[in-house]
Amino acid sequence: MSIRVVTWGTGNVGCYAVRAVLNHPQLELVGHIVSSADKAGKDVAELTGLDGATGVMSTDDIDAALALAPDCVVYTAHSETRMMEAAEDQARCLRAGINVVSSSLFMLQYPDSPDIAFLADPLKAACAEGGTTCFNNGIDPGFANDTMPLTFTGLSEYWTSVRMREVINYATYEQEHTIREVMGFGYPVDHDCMLFQPGMLALGWGGSVRSVAAGLGVELERVYEVHERLPLEHDVENAMGLFKAGTTGAMRFEVRGVVDGRDAIVLEHVTRLTDDIAPDWPKGKGYRAIIEGEPRMEISMDMEDRNGDHAVAGVIQTATAIVNAIPAVVAHAPGMVAALDLPKITGKGLYRPE
Repeated sequence: MSIRVVTWGTGNVGCYAVRAVLNHPQLELVGHIVSSADKAGKDVAELTGLDGATGVMSTDDIDAALALAPDCVVYTAHSETRMMEAAEDQARCLRAGINVVSSSLFMLQYPDSPDIAFLADPLKAACAEGGTTCFNNGIDPGFANDTMPLTFTGLSEYWTSVRMREVINYATYEQEHTIREVMGFGYPVDHDCMLFQPGMLALGWGGSVRSVAAGLGVELERVYEVHERLPLEHDVENAMGLFKAGTTGAMRFEVRGVVDGRDAIVLEHVTRLTDDIAPDWPKGKGYRAIIEGEPRMEISMDMEDRNGDHAVAGVIQTATAIVNAIPAVVAHAPGMVAALDLPKITGKGLYRPE
């Protein structure tokens, strides 16, 4: 019997989530929720750029969509400036007896983190009320900094530190509000953007550090954050518009977990708008887990979509990380879960001949 799914959101991740649900042999798309009336009543294929009608019509009537009694909602709606509203959307589903997988509240990657109790506690209560399970994950925060490093530490004789690194050129990301207003690209390097307000990095990515610590059985003495930004030396124009010389064109930040007085588990991001900026910073693209110990290991994950774009590939992976987990989430006992609580998620059933 297929698992009935409603998707919620048609943004960058949402479009690929719809596609992943339609492609998954265990899942059946029965509904799609949109936030604006002008999208309502349209076949989901029209909203997501798919060829051929799906027969699933979008709706802005949340009650009507949930009345379809899905087994799971895939929630990818915008959350950067509506965190509490997004949490209540998820809780609404959970209280109604509908499981939730989501990429929107990525800070809930490790729901037992003390930094996000204000979000997790109401969702845990909603899970208990509805007898449901909730999983927030993606690629980063998500697989690249929980499943990938934890899996490879299983090959260690011993480990002394774990570093999870993302290196991304966001020129093709095409989420202008996030890139400019949340991350501060295109603003002066000392601009007080949302991302670098005190505590925000730990709020967003502290769960990655705490998840690895929990999986490895070590206790963190503290979690702290550092960052630096560099200006563009020349104007850069991409699909998100013009980014002027002298404004932020690259940033590097770390969220560090301290064990025995030393930085033992570190989450690092290196983000650029052009490949020629910050030449002394780590280069490449994609994700890397660096495990110091015996033996020393560096595990890299480079990815591209069908058009050779690594940033878009990461968006696809954010969608597939939660969609492919749906069968395991639906089968799990009620509550908020992290990746380390679930069985191994594989591509079973996803083979497709060329």
